[in-house]
Amino acid sequence: MTSKTRRTFTDEFKREAVSLLAGSGRPLTQVAAELGIQPSMLRAWRGNGRMAAGLVSLPARPGGVTAVPSAEQAEIRHLRKELDRARMERDILKKAIAIFSGPPR
Repeated sequence: MTSKTRRTFTDEFKREAVSLLAGSGRPLTQVAAELGIQPSMLRAWRGNGRMAAGLVSLPARPGGVTAVPSAEQAEIRHLRKELDRARMERDILKKAIAIFSGPPR
């Protein structure tokens, strides 16, 4: 009977995976699939107390921009999502008005 070898990942890979998850805005499962790892592994790395507390510094991206989104960037992302939702609701209401204000059948 052959035993499976356990894959090991470097701390750098783990930090890069967590920063990719934080910076991309994509779902955790999608990022994990792209990296070829289980979502539970990525979730554990993200929730690692040392990374969450900021004791492990994430590497800077090219150009000197840090991989961790700032509070302003998080707020901008939140407001953009809210704006997209408001636009969608507005478009639905416009269509509903056009349908219900048309000539009676």
